[in-house]
Amino acid sequence: MSPRNSDEVKAFLSSRRARVTPEEAGLPVFGGRRRVAGLRREEVAMLAGVSADYYVRLERGNLAGASDSVLDALATALRLDEAEREHLFDLARAAGPARTPGRRADATVPWSVRTILDGMTGVPAWVRNDRHDIIAANLLGRALYSPLFDASTERPVNTTKFTFLDPGARMFWRDYEQIAHDGVAMLQMEAGRHPHDKRLITLVGELSTRSEEFRRHWASRDVTLHRSGLKRLHHPVAGDLDLTYESLPLASTPGLTLNVYTAPPGSPTADALAILGSWAATQREEFLALDSSVLGASAQAG
Repeated sequence: MSPRNSDEVKAFLSSRRARVTPEEAGLPVFGGRRRVAGLRREEVAMLAGVSADYYVRLERGNLAGASDSVLDALATALRLDEAEREHLFDLARAAGPARTPGRRADATVPWSVRTILDGMTGVPAWVRNDRHDIIAANLLGRALYSPLFDASTERPVNTTKFTFLDPGARMFWRDYEQIAHDGVAMLQMEAGRHPHDKRLITLVGELSTRSEEFRRHWASRDVTLHRSGLKRLHHPVAGDLDLTYESLPLASTPGLTLNVYTAPPGSPTADALAILGSWAATQREEFLALDSSVLGASAQAG
């Protein structure tokens, strides 16, 4: 178990314990002022059916060897949601002796996935890795995220870097606070799954150094799953867009996710996407010159 894993376990469990009140846990509340926010360690231990000494060891960061039944009991006692429960199990796996530090190989986008992207001409779509780098996109996806691509010469473009380091992010993301929270919460989950990913460690270190807001979100130890929902953007050409997104993990290439944005036919956003598509066609050559490695084959052939 690495010191970093121990610190993450300690911060996660203590932050979740502080969030649950005795009333929510169904515990009797007697008179007198409580000195801790949320539950006491002894109360969590009682709710989880373990000894107080054992829970204290767990919260100090020693999850190695904890059984699935103990982890399930902890998750129930702390009222963890699906993402938090998954994160707890990831932290426990990372604490085990079988985990060996090492560099994770970067996944590349298979030609079959690029072909799928090329065929999706009516909707913005792109592929990202778990560090939030955009590594492939169709033409409309490149056009939709043009403010991110135009803001930096660094490639690949990273959506969370843009969110916290570029002043234009607050105009582009109409739900900026939610985007900021969710971006960090997703990275927090990834850090639990792959605590030795050197590029992820570097990314978190850079954002922590350069953004006080990122540090504040990271310190909350919140985690979330990113599957589907609504994303509200303001595009400099197409205006306000209310897009439904689907995040589809690529089973053939673990670590990569296909993101697709859609809008109901006949809606103002669908009309705005049509405008964006026309504009993208006029920018095709410029996009290719700047981002040929991101755009697929049909964009280059067109």
